Amino acid sequence: MLDALITSKTRIKLLLKFFLNSNTQDYLRNLESDLGDNTNAIRQELIKMEEAGLLKSFSKGNRKYFQSNKEHPLFSDINSILMKITGLDELVKRVLNNVGDLQEVYLTGDLAKGIGSEIIDLILVGDINQEYFHDLVLKGEKYIKKRIRFIVFKPEEFQEKQGKVLAEQDLLIWKK
Repeated sequence: MLDALITSKTRIKLLLKFFLNSNTQDYLRNLESDLGDNTNAIRQELIKMEEAGLLKSFSKGNRKYFQSNKEHPLFSDINSILMKITGLDELVKRVLNNVGDLQEVYLTGDLAKGIGSEIIDLILVGDINQEYFHDLVLKGEKYIKKRIRFIVFKPEEFQEKQGKVLAEQDLLIWKK
């Protein structure tokens, strides 16, 4: 859907990368391998987005890192559009608010990395009715037209394993 408005596939990938997870920081060579685009196309888009104020950059060693500019007046709008396009807004509205004693939900996998995907990977922390949640997920998948994969941890179990199951790019998308 976004490709009807934005013709550059590289720009779309960069928007997903930096605006879906606003904590993402990355440098050119790593973006090349993550996004599967050529360095020149990525560099051009990064320059345009930085000149527009959408991204800010900083140096660490000999690398120039980029991240979203959370102070940009369009930041929240872009984030909201991406949440809608990926289906995460409806997932939160229709599924996560109705499953029991849910404490936290983390987005993992490709979407957390800012890579477009037809699969939403989640880590849920709480004491929930997993059968009921599975039924909600099946209904939600039809509505958002994406597959949802999830793993559930009890809060105490998650505390023990948090460092092992969460990656740096994983994103907290819901908290009680």
